[in-house]
Amino acid sequence: MPGKIDSRLAELAITLPTPPAPVASYVPYVVSGKQVFISGQVTVAPDGLKYLGIVGKDLTLDDGRAAARLCAVNVLAQLKAAAGDLDRVKRCVKLGVFVNAVPGFTQHPEVANGASDLIVEVFGDAGRHARAAVGAGSLPRNVAVEVEAVFELA
Repeated sequence: MPGKIDSRLAELAITLPTPPAPVASYVPYVVSGKQVFISGQVTVAPDGLKYLGIVGKDLTLDDGRAAARLCAVNVLAQLKAAAGDLDRVKRCVKLGVFVNAVPGFTQHPEVANGASDLIVEVFGDAGRHARAAVGAGSLPRNVAVEVEAVFELA
């Protein structure tokens, strides 16, 4: 029988993918005590990388927001692998959102909302979190957005 969070994902028509494997020398997550640290997740979809390029040049603000949402889906996939059951999640503590943007771009928070809004949609008040939204001169594989996260388990 699906848990509360799995049911919520189904309501939102979100199917978590197989967690993406690391592409370098790191692990996808670390569990330390009751905290889960999720390594940066990029815009990997089942059929490959999406949202490649620079926000404000190759991609629009809406594209950036969608890219952040896709990263958050991958964060949730890693979180489920780490926790085993998303109902064990007590809260989202923090998101770090990195935006591959043109110099002078100032709408990083709006891009980051793509990830933040999804986490709140899934976890409700327990999804409300601290956050950093940071501009980057480039990101791995030329993706538009990368999102890292910290969660607390019950």
